[in-house]
Amino acid sequence: MRKAIWLFLCITGFTFSQNKQVLYGFSEIPQALMLNPGGEVKNNWYFGIPLLSHIHTSVGISGSTVYDVFADDGVDFNTKLRNAIYSMRSNDFFSANQQLEIFSGGFAYGTSYNKNKYISFGMYQEFDFITYFPKDYAILAYEGNQNNINRRFNAGHASASAEVISVLHVGYNKKVNRAFSFGVRGKIYSNILNIATTKNKGYFVTEYGENNFYNHIFNLDLELRTSGLSSLTDDDADSDAVARALKKRALFGGDLGLGFDIGFSHKLSKQWTVDGSLLDIGFISHSKDVENYKIAGSYAFEGANPIFPETGSGQTAEEYWNEIEDEFEALFNVDTTAKKYITWRPIKMNASLNYAFGEKRSEECNCLKEDVGYLNAVGVQLYAINRPKQPQMALTAYYYRRLFKGLRAKATYTIDSYSFNNVGLGLSVHIGAVNFYLMADNFIQYKNIYDAQSVSLQLGFNYIFNKNED
Repeated sequence: MRKAIWLFLCITGFTFSQNKQVLYGFSEIPQALMLNPGGEVKNNWYFGIPLLSHIHTSVGISGSTVYDVFADDGVDFNTKLRNAIYSMRSNDFFSANQQLEIFSGGFAYGTSYNKNKYISFGMYQEFDFITYFPKDYAILAYEGNQNNINRRFNAGHASASAEVISVLHVGYNKKVNRAFSFGVRGKIYSNILNIATTKNKGYFVTEYGENNFYNHIFNLDLELRTSGLSSLTDDDADSDAVARALKKRALFGGDLGLGFDIGFSHKLSKQWTVDGSLLDIGFISHSKDVENYKIAGSYAFEGANPIFPETGSGQTAEEYWNEIEDEFEALFNVDTTAKKYITWRPIKMNASLNYAFGEKRSEECNCLKEDVGYLNAVGVQLYAINRPKQPQMALTAYYYRRLFKGLRAKATYTIDSYSFNNVGLGLSVHIGAVNFYLMADNFIQYKNIYDAQSVSLQLGFNYIFNKNED
């Protein structure tokens, strides 16, 4: 029980999301199909280097940064902490996402003169975590309730989720004609670990009672749902047993779910293209190793002392929270169940409008060189992901340039939930049939990583057999 409460308190302080705007639109990179299964395909077949074909990690925070609180600037730490707490909103969040492609591949098929269909397949592991800033909890922990008589603290500010999954997928892409292509991808999800507390309600208020007593009133509807956690945190579980359990779940021995992606690409003219996709339309059913904790009901009691006192002189943070934990265990009956539940995947949307220009001309004559397509492209991209409180969105403008036969570059400027000055850069290098790509966001804030609102990095190696090669 003690572990569960500590875990609940820890989870309500963090969150993360993903940002892949730099990769979106790099059609010569097979992994771009993961963002739009209906995108243009420019290779006959490919396979990804196992565990190296796509590595992605991103972290972001929409409110105060680590630097705001811990900067060595001569300002008292308590002052900076107070400023951070009061400057953030309950909808602010910290976010992080990680993906590792385990294997991937794809091949075109059709008639000998028109291979207009494409099958892609693969498996990847993903970690996703999001938590909103629990503002009223933070104020209550920082100030206590003695100076907040008659103030209702919103228990619904606690909202967070974390998961680790593996995904096996197969995609189908068809080029209907020169102007239009579409695609669909089926997915099987295997849950490795899931923790969620996203539908909390209620409040806490302290009122003056009689004879200098306080009336402490709780009206709570709180729930923490976990799947795959209980057996890993069991005191009898050793490291070997944990490793075996995680491996089994990653290979579809855990709770399973189904989902799909859809997408399209349409050339409005020779130079204008519009495309879009919806990803992760699906669910996971959790029934194995489930342990849920729920507090529901109204509780009222009188006391001479506030239940959330200010931190005492010489008292450590652990001692302070242990004291509050003991009070809560004495007050509330935590209902522990193994009831199965369903989690819906966070649906993602991508859409873009692109304009290509700059055909390559021969130096020997005033004429176009062989048909290699346009050298430049500009466009705008809209990205959105469904989150527990509200959707996260990002709007990106980009410039794409084919520098040489084996080198492409893309520069982006993104306005998102984190900042209005996110500059990204992507490079794709082709050496023979080997492709390497490296992409990163938010270069402006790299000069002080502790003050950065978000950072994102992607890289990968693939072997690609292009359509124009013998």
